Amino acid sequence: MTPINHSEKYFLSQILDVTSPSRELFKKVPRQIVAMDLGQNAPVIDISELQLALARKHSELPVISKVAVPCIMSDPDPDVGANVDLKQAENVLEILGNGPNSAMSKYFKPEFIRLPPPLHVCEDELIWMNPVDVDINLAWDTTMCVSNTTGLEVKRLMTKAFSVALTVPQQQQLLQELEKDPKQVYHIGLTPVKLPNLVENNPLIAIEVLLKLMQSNQITEYFSVLVNMEMSLHSMEVVNRLTNAVELPQEFVHLYISNCISTCETIRDKYMQNRLVRLVCVFLQSLIRNKVINVKDLFIEMQAFCIEFSHIREAAGLFRLLKTLDSEQQPTPTTSAKKTETKS
Repeated sequence: MTPINHSEKYFLSQILDVTSPSRELFKKVPRQIVAMDLGQNAPVIDISELQLALARKHSELPVISKVAVPCIMSDPDPDVGANVDLKQAENVLEILGNGPNSAMSKYFKPEFIRLPPPLHVCEDELIWMNPVDVDINLAWDTTMCVSNTTGLEVKRLMTKAFSVALTVPQQQQLLQELEKDPKQVYHIGLTPVKLPNLVENNPLIAIEVLLKLMQSNQITEYFSVLVNMEMSLHSMEVVNRLTNAVELPQEFVHLYISNCISTCETIRDKYMQNRLVRLVCVFLQSLIRNKVINVKDLFIEMQAFCIEFSHIREAAGLFRLLKTLDSEQQPTPTTSAKKTETKS
């Protein structure tokens, strides 16, 4: 910052003082302010905040701007002799300071020279070849600039399916559009987090969507959310239909069965417990008859479940089915005796 005298500091402090500025000071011309004598009782003037603000602003400027100097430099040893024409001096100052392009507002700074980039020379550079005898046909994209209202309608119906049950015509429309373009299933806004809502509100839509996502790299996440969601009639319907349509990983099916049994055992409401036990028994019988699961893998768990709820008719029926399958898989005494004679 350019050094300033005490009078100039006082003037700056009065400009910055918005609480009690000196009106008399503002009536003076710059020459009177510079020649003003504050006396021995001059107040202590602190303009450090202004200096810090200027230094901070100066640091933000680019380097090329900080090296600039004013076009007019102050003379440290001015000629104040008797031969000075004050009128002429005033005219010179007025010429230097007036106008939008005055000399006082201009600065001298070095020119920033940008070197031209060198030409790229490469011996292995490919040569552009202009084909001569080639029959070129234009390939038009007929789908360009065509409004895709079908995709928007599918997204709208899918968004609605997450919160409420769709009507039969809406379900048919959504399934038909997904059947026409199965890849739309990746752009309808379905995520693993939203799957439970879709299963509870529209299980048929959830089944068809999951079948079309079987080749997706996220199908494992969808299965994990499905088997860990709260057990309900709709979730069992979705799992049952999926197991009949495709081969699901056995670990997911076993985990879902374990969750269903655990839910039935921990529920407090007797009415809801009996209802869920009936649904689980029917669900397990369907899986067993369709040979979706291997009874040996879950025999002990299902048998304990049937014994705990043996007072329910469906549980008793499931228990008889388990015993029948167990007896069929065990070798009969005659067969065992024949095997023993053969070994002898």
